[in-house]
Amino acid sequence: MMFKTGLRHLREGFKGTLRNGWMSFAAISAVTITLLLVGVFALVMFNINEISDNVENDVEIQVFITRTADENSVEQLGQNIEEVPGVSTVTFSSKEDELQKFQDQLGDDAAAYGTVEKDNPLHARYIVKAQDPTELEEVAKSVGSLDNVDDVKYGKDYIDKMFAFFNGIRIGGLALIVGLTLMAMFLISNTIKMTIFSRRREIEIMRLVGAKNSFIRWPFFIEGLLLGMLGALVPILVIYFGYDVAYSALQPSLDQLNSDIFKLIDPSTLTVQVSLVLLALGAFIGIWGSTTSLGRFLKI
Repeated sequence: MMFKTGLRHLREGFKGTLRNGWMSFAAISAVTITLLLVGVFALVMFNINEISDNVENDVEIQVFITRTADENSVEQLGQNIEEVPGVSTVTFSSKEDELQKFQDQLGDDAAAYGTVEKDNPLHARYIVKAQDPTELEEVAKSVGSLDNVDDVKYGKDYIDKMFAFFNGIRIGGLALIVGLTLMAMFLISNTIKMTIFSRRREIEIMRLVGAKNSFIRWPFFIEGLLLGMLGALVPILVIYFGYDVAYSALQPSLDQLNSDIFKLIDPSTLTVQVSLVLLALGAFIGIWGSTTSLGRFLKI
């Protein structure tokens, strides 16, 4: 009996979708357009978030060591830095290393500074990374208070502005995605509400002859589910194949920057995740629209 009832609900759900062709098309179109925008913005936001995380994690604290510090003092300073709460990695760069980096940056003009090798004016330094980029300032203050530290630099003003910028992008992107989702829910709810309104007499008759709310609700539940999932189909295809094309076109150009910061997320994982989210979102929007729109007609 339950099996036959389930088949009846499925059959009526499919019939309702086909019977109300233009309204179903309008609902599917509303979901398609909105979820396509949601999917595109989600891909952009995931990649921006990936790049921003890479930038934040790449931020370093430059700890300049006093020139008078001997070898033991320098080694002890390194150990003290490692013990500072929040420190992730500590890398030592000698005065000779610093001079070599400076000469490499000069290129052909480096020969003019060859005489400084005998009396190297540069500082040896420790390059420190924090476990949490947002705690960079606290780590820098703690490291700066240690003995034999001449100066600590990490570009405070620049870092603060950069973190604020990335946080603004994250919050703005999330708000936009939520707004688009709510808009899709509103559109499909109104479209399904028009469909149900045109069938209100049928619903009232079923209620009067003793049909339970669940019996009336299930076909509309299935209809909303179908509308939402069909609406998600085109966005999923566009996202799945479109992002692969975009990745193949953009990543080679970013690779020329010779930086691990500007890396897009691999399509093999991202597109599947976003597609599943869009499918689930489409199904949820369709179910929500049908159930909320049907509620008032189940009261006599």
